[in-house]
Amino acid sequence: MMGPAPTGEQLCGAIGEPEVMEPALEGTGKEGKKASSRKRTLAEPPAKGLLQPVKLSRAELYKEPTNEELNHLRETEILFHSSLLRLQVEELLKEVRLSEKKKDRIDAFLREVNQRVVRVPSVPETELTDQAWLPAGVRVPLHQVPYAVKGCFRFLPPAQVTVVGSYLLGTCIRPDINVDVALTMPREILQDKDGLNQRYFRKRALYLAHLAHHLAQDPLFGSVCFSYTNGCHLKPSLLLRPRGKDERLVTVRLHPCPPPDFFRPCRLLPTKNNVRSAWYRGQSPAGDGSPEPPTPHYNTWVLQDTALESHLQLLSTMLGSAQGLKDGVALLKVWLRQRELDKGQGGFTGFLVSMLVVFLVSTHKIHTTMSGYQVLRSVLQFLATTDLTVNGISLCLSSDPSLPALADFHQAFSVVFLDSSGRLNLCADVTASTYHQVPMGPQSGWSLLWLQVQYEARLSMTLLDSRADDGFQLLLMTPKPMIRAFDHVLHLHPLSCLQAACHRLKLWPELQDNGGDYVSAALGPLTTLLEQGLGTRLKLLAHSRPPVPEWGISQDPPKHKDSGSLTLGLLLRPEGLTSVLELGPEADQPEAAKFRQFWGFRSELRRFQDGAIREAVVWEAASMSQKRLIPHQVVTHLLALHTDIPETCVHYVGGPLDALIQGLKQTSSTGEEALAVAVCCYDDLSRLLWGLEGLPLTVSAVQGAHPVLRYTEVFPPTPVRPASSFYEPLQERSSLLPRLDKPCPAYVEPMTVVCHLEGSGQWPQDAEAVQRVRAAFQLRLAELLTQQHGLQCRATATHTDVLKDGFVFRIRVAYQREPQILKEVQSPEGMISLRDTPASLHLERDTRQLPLLTSALHGLQQQHPAFSGVARLAKRWVRAQLLGEDFTDESLDLVAAALFLHPEPFTPPSSPQVGFLRFLYLVSTFDWKNNPLIVNLNNELTVEEQVEIRSGFLAARTQLPVMVIVTPQDRKHSVWTQDGPSAQILQQLVVLAAEALPMLEKQLMDPRGPGDIRTVFRPPLDIYDVLIRLSPRHIPRHRQAVDSPAASFCRGLLSQPGPSSLMPVLGYDPPQLYLMQLREAFGDLALFFYDQHGGEVIGVLWKPTSFQPQPFKASSTKGRMVMSRGGELVMVPNVEAILEDFAVLGEGLVQTVEARSERWTV
Repeated sequence: MMGPAPTGEQLCGAIGEPEVMEPALEGTGKEGKKASSRKRTLAEPPAKGLLQPVKLSRAELYKEPTNEELNHLRETEILFHSSLLRLQVEELLKEVRLSEKKKDRIDAFLREVNQRVVRVPSVPETELTDQAWLPAGVRVPLHQVPYAVKGCFRFLPPAQVTVVGSYLLGTCIRPDINVDVALTMPREILQDKDGLNQRYFRKRALYLAHLAHHLAQDPLFGSVCFSYTNGCHLKPSLLLRPRGKDERLVTVRLHPCPPPDFFRPCRLLPTKNNVRSAWYRGQSPAGDGSPEPPTPHYNTWVLQDTALESHLQLLSTMLGSAQGLKDGVALLKVWLRQRELDKGQGGFTGFLVSMLVVFLVSTHKIHTTMSGYQVLRSVLQFLATTDLTVNGISLCLSSDPSLPALADFHQAFSVVFLDSSGRLNLCADVTASTYHQVPMGPQSGWSLLWLQVQYEARLSMTLLDSRADDGFQLLLMTPKPMIRAFDHVLHLHPLSCLQAACHRLKLWPELQDNGGDYVSAALGPLTTLLEQGLGTRLKLLAHSRPPVPEWGISQDPPKHKDSGSLTLGLLLRPEGLTSVLELGPEADQPEAAKFRQFWGFRSELRRFQDGAIREAVVWEAASMSQKRLIPHQVVTHLLALHTDIPETCVHYVGGPLDALIQGLKQTSSTGEEALAVAVCCYDDLSRLLWGLEGLPLTVSAVQGAHPVLRYTEVFPPTPVRPASSFYEPLQERSSLLPRLDKPCPAYVEPMTVVCHLEGSGQWPQDAEAVQRVRAAFQLRLAELLTQQHGLQCRATATHTDVLKDGFVFRIRVAYQREPQILKEVQSPEGMISLRDTPASLHLERDTRQLPLLTSALHGLQQQHPAFSGVARLAKRWVRAQLLGEDFTDESLDLVAAALFLHPEPFTPPSSPQVGFLRFLYLVSTFDWKNNPLIVNLNNELTVEEQVEIRSGFLAARTQLPVMVIVTPQDRKHSVWTQDGPSAQILQQLVVLAAEALPMLEKQLMDPRGPGDIRTVFRPPLDIYDVLIRLSPRHIPRHRQAVDSPAASFCRGLLSQPGPSSLMPVLGYDPPQLYLMQLREAFGDLALFFYDQHGGEVIGVLWKPTSFQPQPFKASSTKGRMVMSRGGELVMVPNVEAILEDFAVLGEGLVQTVEARSERWTV
């Protein structure tokens, strides 16, 4: 299970430091980066920063609990499911609540605002269209289209100034404190028919403009600007912020509103029209005598202003003295904010949640004595089980027959939640794509739609019901931005393209209702179109509109096309994602014409194997990566066909990272097909081994033990056929030798296969004898494979290399009791005891644990097809940061597997892109110091066993590796991280991931396109002391580099693979051999870093201790020179000689050695 990092401490340190554990700086910005790259030499106690149990004296331990403590425990048991959860909730509420000191300062500022607002001078009456009285430095914060409108306007100070909203209720949460203030406009300003044709909204905007001009001249305010209320462009508000040190303390939002009983409610019902077609469009509605289209949203926006005070009174009555209800509202606001459900127009706001709590209290589903946690659970349970799109709810208790029915609201709005008046739908602005989401199955050709809020509530309830230790962290502390929550996203940019869509879809009534907002008008039809087209591929469709930024009072309000882009998020179903066929009805069915109309020229008649002739759509996709992007083809085709939105305006982000794991000649594939070919070849070889005749012992098991066989090799192998011109043949050994005058040949890595032989009493009981018998089996295996199947083999004492179909497999014979024999230790008295030895642990890992892990991850790939891409992208990134050799393949595969086995609060990724983003988030936020990463393969570990593992981890923390990964087969030792990384390397990876994640997310969410996606994969070279640059001629994997070269050297492979009689050169990688020599010669002085996938640079970091003068010893002068300091002979590194040795050791391979002496001194 994943456990996040606490805000206080993490592993810290720079690469090259001594291994110390010390508190990290909060955050991962500039300070964190500096802390990660500078050197320190003072070591701190190794246990610093670890969570330690509190030590109590015996008297304290057995002291009787007080009545207060007993009541607290009883309350915790009733209201929370654990003491830990209660503590976490209380701490979170402390963080988000306003302190009393800040409240006092805000109250003082509000009093000042009130005094200044009521003193603003009056303006004489003029026509609404005569706005010459406005000063030059202020603009009307409203698009006045059409400009001509009847009515008069005059400014008078507000009749009443009232603080409304969450501030008075005590439910506002940090960090952004907004205080809403309602300004009741005097009746003299308004006229009877102001509800028509935007007259009321024009007067409201002029009222704000006059206020803004006078308040902007007051020295009390540091900032005076306009903004839209909940994204509604007909309802601007005026934002006031204090000057000086309190500028970020609070934002006061002024909302002009009419007197409560000014507008007749019967004129503002959802079935009424208040925007005349003749005025808005300059023509009457189509057809003689046809009725005006209703304007439900327009009517609701007017009604909202009339109900501000009544809503405040209702909330105050229900929540006033119930602290648990207030806490619950605060927790729900945090829950919504983390999921970005409350953003922009159509969001599920904190006000809605507050009213929902009031509704549940009024229906006795929540009691006023409940804790905040219980309120959170009750509301989430209600959202998860109630569909407000079908069965609306109402706070109205009146049985007045003149009130409209719920059915009237359902016809006009997607979601229905009526306030206590029975006339205002509180959820009118909650858009269909915020609420209508999940296709559950076809219904009359359409998909049933559920709520996004409901979907998130269901996930949250599942998480809470699991009672996981980290449930609180995952539910309320883990952000879920769209790019990390959805598999694919698409941006419609520029937004002006939606104007054409409105014309094509004939959305004039919607434009009339929304006051010309063509984005809101087109959103519903667009999402419906895409939901129908994506069908079973789609699990969830959501939208995001960036909030319109504030603008100065001297500026014109932003136009619709200037409000960024419309972003749609697609959560995909892996089981339907890769189908290339859209199957339609049979040709003679009446639905066939609708199918052809929907799909256009893409639809064609096809005959199928069962003889049926059907309409069908076939998408072009050969490889798995292309099939994952079929939704891109669907979206662009449907939008162009039905809405006239050209493909150039659809910026689809689904596979930009695929290029990082594509092979040289496979630009259309990310390697899944090549991996499948290699696995099939391995399966064939397994059958041959099982069927071998002539072995003294039969084969009991054949198991793969290589990343290729679990689909996680970054660049999968391809069948090889060496070109003879690149090699000198060694006929006596049936081998090849690279020629010195040719570039380094292609890198060929054998795939390890473990072949277990059956047990027998004939096996010797001596370790050395067992090794000799195994060697004999290796030789016999090679003979039989050559004789019976004609395979090219080469046997050694430890393995047999087999060439089959262009792939090389390295078969290791294993005897199941050999690790046991290696554990046997004989005492001087002749007693034999069992004790783990390095040899036994290594053998057990390679012959038992590694095959089991490979098998489990192979199964995970069958369940989650995206696992391969995620694991390979993760390893590609880690290695590109030059840190790959400190992390084993297996450890990174397990971190990637955790994203699928424990995805909470998300669902398992269906695309490599979103999986890689979550990998970066997990690495950068997980508390590696105080938690093991539990990867519950095959769900073998029970909850009780996981609790036991965590307890054992804390007890043995100082003896465990820095990075601990636990699996069902490895519960105590974390074998895959025993040899690394060090604390400093892990901290460097954490810092790099924390920097890469926001950068990559910003690129992917850029509506103009992601730009250069390889930026986050390029390593930071400025942290190294020496850079050794290599010659591409001798880098066999040069083409695998992050920035793949336009041209490279031929690597001696024939383009047409075929049978080869000679074994290719295996594992020959000059940069890796050079690194081994460097570490052997200078490992005590420096650390060396390299990207094995085509890196051209080796980064060198001097160890801080290596520059400390050492006493002169004739036996340890390697790399050092003698100097006299303080009258004594001491030795210091001879840097010039060492750098020269770097070049000498790598002669022919090394191009230059670049010393960055400004970073260090001797």
